Amino acid sequence: MANPTVIRLQDGNVMPQLGLGVWQATNEQVGLAIEKALEVGYRSIDTAAAYKNEDGVGSALKNAGLPRDELFITTKLWNDNQQRPRQGLEESLEKLQLDFVDLYLMHWPVPSQDHYVEAWKGMIELQKQGLVKSIGVCNFQVNHLQRLIDETGVTPVINQIELHPLMQQRQLHAWNATHKIQTESWSPLAQGGQGVFDQKIVRDLADKYGKTPAQIVIRWHLDSGLVVIPKSVTPSRIAENFDVFDFRLDKDELGEITKLDSGKRLGPDPDVFGG
Repeated sequence: MANPTVIRLQDGNVMPQLGLGVWQATNEQVGLAIEKALEVGYRSIDTAAAYKNEDGVGSALKNAGLPRDELFITTKLWNDNQQRPRQGLEESLEKLQLDFVDLYLMHWPVPSQDHYVEAWKGMIELQKQGLVKSIGVCNFQVNHLQRLIDETGVTPVINQIELHPLMQQRQLHAWNATHKIQTESWSPLAQGGQGVFDQKIVRDLADKYGKTPAQIVIRWHLDSGLVVIPKSVTPSRIAENFDVFDFRLDKDELGEITKLDSGKRLGPDPDVFGG
């Protein structure tokens, strides 16, 4: 297997381009999943306070015994803690059994409660204090991002958004890139690949490269310059999802997958969620 790729963020920090997502995994499931993931080569784990599995992540990391500087751990500030980001982070750090996280993300803007700028200012302070290495956001639209930048002067290093072949968010991805914000894909396989894995172009590329449809889609994210965090608790799939560094898709193949975009959002609408 070729070496996993890394991405340099605008603050100078580096993160693996491919990580393990643990959404909807129980504490028990996440322990087994992380054990397998670290065994096959993952070093980036993406969790959140809202996932209710930070305890499991923390135990798994402690049991693994890997040097802290080999790991890249992401967690997220939940909506009801936007007015107290320090408290939210301290609770997460205690569960994760860590002194700091590599990336702290605001989970949703929740524009209806209008606390996200205040939360961002708090996250800036947490970074200055060394409790987080990098700070970013999830599910932010252009107007939310622009307001953060205008009112604080600090640009998020990452915007983690729903992104898969059926929902490519190309305008937002391009805006992020223009502002040196790394785009990270959640639900990268469109929640199990429904409507994606059975597409002729995906099946044809899987046959051509001797890969599975999931591996083709993950490679599409990587070759599109995205950070990607496929979620699985199945050991064979965890290994399969990481076995994508020995081939690349060419420009024409990427373009064919781009044609699958139908604007099909599977998750909540960030403009109204959490209100």
